[in-house]
Amino acid sequence: MGNTDSRFIFVKYCDFKVSGNRRITIMRSMLKSKKGISPILATLLLIVIAVAAVIVTYAWVMTFTGSTTGQAGAVLKLDNVRFFTQGGDDRIEIVVRNTGTNDATVDVVYAGDSDSNLVIETDLRFSDADNENTQVVAAGSTLTIRFNDYPWTEGETYYFNIVTKEGINLPFPADA
Repeated sequence: MGNTDSRFIFVKYCDFKVSGNRRITIMRSMLKSKKGISPILATLLLIVIAVAAVIVTYAWVMTFTGSTTGQAGAVLKLDNVRFFTQGGDDRIEIVVRNTGTNDATVDVVYAGDSDSNLVIETDLRFSDADNENTQVVAAGSTLTIRFNDYPWTEGETYYFNIVTKEGINLPFPADA
């Protein structure tokens, strides 16, 4: 127990009290010590702190953007497109979902056999879960758009664009 380091270890980890001048001597030797943490340990500690800061920032940004985009009004998404024949007529049924917080009203529906050759369709039937002949996609619900007589060929790709009065466009292709 001749050197200061062993006294420090002994004093620090033993249950007896050191009093008087001996305590002051031990404290002075600890304060005068030039020892620190190794550069490797310091680097690892900085990396851990940086990663923790990035994780906290990421969590905050995701929470903020999630709550902001959830309040963005009407958000239309395509649920389903079905090509079928009924009573000898070729029909298409499109189901659109509004995942936003505001209602949207479908104004125009375009359809065509290429992305650059879309035509306004007028022979349509709109319905939701509660009402026939409504063009409103309520917030959190779906709207079914049925093309009454639209000639289609199996295996072909058709292009659609649904436009609302609020200015939302939902362009998408669908394979028959």
